[in-house]
Amino acid sequence: MTSGACQHPLVDIRAAWLRAPRQPSKTEQSPQRGKRTIEAPKTAPVLFTWSGMKRGFLRAQPLTLGGFVYGAAFGLLAREAGLSLAEATGMSVFIFSGTAQVATVSALAAGAQNAALAIAVAVLLLNARYVLYGAALRPWLGGLPAYQTYPTLFFVVDGIWVLSLQAHAVGERDGGFVLGAGVANILPWVLGTGVGLEVGNLIANPAVLGLDFMLVAFSAGMGLRMFKLRPSWSVVAAAAATAMAVDRFAPGGWTIVAAGLVGGLVAYLRFKPAATP
Repeated sequence: MTSGACQHPLVDIRAAWLRAPRQPSKTEQSPQRGKRTIEAPKTAPVLFTWSGMKRGFLRAQPLTLGGFVYGAAFGLLAREAGLSLAEATGMSVFIFSGTAQVATVSALAAGAQNAALAIAVAVLLLNARYVLYGAALRPWLGGLPAYQTYPTLFFVVDGIWVLSLQAHAVGERDGGFVLGAGVANILPWVLGTGVGLEVGNLIANPAVLGLDFMLVAFSAGMGLRMFKLRPSWSVVAAAAATAMAVDRFAPGGWTIVAAGLVGGLVAYLRFKPAATP
């Protein structure tokens, strides 16, 4: 047989078999009906570095002046409630919550009956927003170990939360940023508390200089930035009317509790979900 003659049929079958697309064997098939599985892309681990803390500390510097003024106003309130320098600064170090601390010393200064219960309820209502803060930060800090996450969350206050979310939106992924920003804010807060209390001790009657109105003015200025929509004013009006009415019968911390409950109820009743396109 010459080279140009037809090859053996078995040779043709073998060549066709080699050219055919190869199917995966049973051992190579996925347990789900032979379909290949595709692994999800792995995300980069969350960082927690000194460099991130430094960035957060520097970015939070514009907030330090407000923290100092707010702390000084709290110090004046603490002085009127009869707290010592150690007690007032201790609250600012270990509690680090302006709303909770102001509600506490206001109830103590007013001498309200069942002050402990009123303080507990008021603090719970005023600080319930931190549940939402923590949920919003979970996609960022949730990947960190507990010994880094929980100390960081202690330093999260309103301004630091907003600053951190803004940084995260533009690409910041270092959890140390949140901690650094919080540390930058607590230092002037504690310092302002001590200065406010000592100034109050030096001045026989702070009301003469209008210093007792500092906290009211500062809180009002912060609140005005939140009222961007007309329906917000109905919530404010309902809470204010409730506070004035309750103050006649149960002054002190209960006015905050009642105003918070009524204001929250009005906001809930007036809420309308955004229309979906």
